[in-house]
Amino acid sequence: VQLQASGGGLVQPGGSLRLSCAASGRTFSINAMGWFRQAPGKERDFVAVISWSGSSTEYADSVKGRFTISRDNAKNTVYLQMSGMKPDDTAIYYCAADSTPRLPRYSSGYGYWGHGTLVTVSS
Repeated sequence: VQLQASGGGLVQPGGSLRLSCAASGRTFSINAMGWFRQAPGKERDFVAVISWSGSSTEYADSVKGRFTISRDNAKNTVYLQMSGMKPDDTAIYYCAADSTPRLPRYSSGYGYWGHGTLVTVSS
């Protein structure tokens, strides 16, 4: 499975941005898809995860109410809609996928990773 994230860029505080992550290859094996982020000098942190059906989602407390994860299985794509953005949201955002039916909130729970896309929140 290969994952390609896109949609990063520069956004002002309070603004919105939508990230996309397209999967290719053995996509039939994918269940959970998630987003993580890594700010400069910090560890990679969990952001959000979604089940195969899209009916179950989980979010980090820091983004709950501001970010929304969704997926389109016909397009093998997961999205992260970000709104009310803050400078603390500045990071490289990575998408991840795994065959697990669970919703991992930790990096080791995912077997497939994309290369990441940079999001900068600044005025």
